Amino acid sequence: MASEKVTILTDGNFEQTINGGKPVLIDFWAEWCGPCRRLAPTVDELANDYEGKVVVGKMNVDENPSTPMRFSIRGIPTLLLFKGGELVEQVVGLADKDSLKKMLDKHVA
Repeated sequence: MASEKVTILTDGNFEQTINGGKPVLIDFWAEWCGPCRRLAPTVDELANDYEGKVVVGKMNVDENPSTPMRFSIRGIPTLLLFKGGELVEQVVGLADKDSLKKMLDKHVA
């Protein structure tokens, strides 16, 4: 279960979300993906840690195929970071919280 601070993204609200002004970190995941489930608590913690500074979202790739296809996402979990509507960072696979924080800190004002 995602933290209430995590935005649930869909193919429908994706564009509006990444163009909202704040950096946006999106976790592309699926229910059946073990590494995705292991990464989920870290993503929830980042949503809490960066509340008000970064929009943290999750997109289920099974329910929203267009956006992952657009960004050539072949493996999950994949984390994409957008700033000003542009893709600025990508992490594929399990990542630890410290390395994700270092990545976010480079883009947070």
